[in-house]
Amino acid sequence: MKIDSVLDSGLCCGCGTCAGICPQSAIEMVVDHNKGIYIPVIDVNKCKECGLCYKVCPGHAVNFDELNKDLFGKSPSDIRLGNYENCYIGHAVNDNIRFNASSGGVVTALLAFALEQGIINGAVVTRMSKERVLEPEPFIARTIEELVEASKSKYCPVPVNVVLKEILDSKDDEGFAVVGLPCHIHGIRKAQSRNKQLQKKIVLCIGLICSHNNTFWQVKSLVERLDIREQDIENIEFRGHGWPGRFAVVLKNGDTVTIPYSEAMVQHNLWFNAVPRCLLCCDLTSELADISCGDPWIPEVTANETMGKTLIISRSKSGERICQEACNIYIDFKEISPDKVKQASDMMRSKKRDVNARFLFRRMFKREIPVYNTRLLKPSFVSYLRSLFIYINTGVSNTSCLRKLTYYLARLEKMLVLTAGRLKL
Repeated sequence: MKIDSVLDSGLCCGCGTCAGICPQSAIEMVVDHNKGIYIPVIDVNKCKECGLCYKVCPGHAVNFDELNKDLFGKSPSDIRLGNYENCYIGHAVNDNIRFNASSGGVVTALLAFALEQGIINGAVVTRMSKERVLEPEPFIARTIEELVEASKSKYCPVPVNVVLKEILDSKDDEGFAVVGLPCHIHGIRKAQSRNKQLQKKIVLCIGLICSHNNTFWQVKSLVERLDIREQDIENIEFRGHGWPGRFAVVLKNGDTVTIPYSEAMVQHNLWFNAVPRCLLCCDLTSELADISCGDPWIPEVTANETMGKTLIISRSKSGERICQEACNIYIDFKEISPDKVKQASDMMRSKKRDVNARFLFRRMFKREIPVYNTRLLKPSFVSYLRSLFIYINTGVSNTSCLRKLTYYLARLEKMLVLTAGRLKL
């Protein structure tokens, strides 16, 4: 089996693991401009049909049970959080890093600590491309300045794991951290299980909490709403400028146009322009990472917050040790109970429940589903309604002739949801 079979089945998540691990460098991740996602393209003249690309691909299968036992020595007792050592709420000590990050700056601060202490020689992170301003660019940051440049979330497809090739080609004594979404971490762990060199070289995986990602049509629609031409853009910042942040477009003439994060995320929250493969994901909190980080969304934590704070879940012994060693110098945090974390977001439960409902819809159309080897929850009636709602929104926004309607439908649906909330329907 080769990676093209995963693409044909609609299960490719665009993570780039296949391209990064291919011993013949026969796979390239390219943008499918019609779908607004990255896809793998195989050079048949280079391919030796070794099948490694398929074996490390997280799109068609992730054996969570086996990987949890390999990484943490046990299956998780908590289906919502996965395996963990401790949970914290924290932020970067450096106010500049904290203010300009997505939520507290802890990821950047932890990487800076690991780099300055010699724990790593570089970190795989993502910045927006200078040449293709609407597209991201994964790279290995080797300085604090490069880490800061790559801070802030990127709400668009990113083939992070293409950088695995650069890691494999690095000096024997070098170690690296990787920052990615759950799908990227799944690919990293599957690749490490097949390649002992990667086990040695990747010493830290920081996973980002993720409900789903967006196609490139999302950022294009935001730019169009601001009446900005792509050729006039110097850079795009999806978050930053305090908490919860602002979507900002930096223009070549020096001007910056911004809108509040809440306004920029209306379509995202309604699953318009969602990457279709994201509907089949069961991992919200990057359960296979050493450390997971994301927005806290805990009322008593975020009330009146303007600088930003980070939810931190340390999972491995090494991840917990790095958090403790960085405390007070690079990050400041306090422990929070796992129960409080789980109460903060219903999605920790619904992600495990709704995915089975989405599987059912997919089977109805005789489409393949991923194999996860993990415990999932039985869908409720609401799960089916919510899944149908998401499928419709995603389908409309990913149909070229209907994309223009997406913005107006998003505004209408937001008004209906707010009205229902006021009337307590």
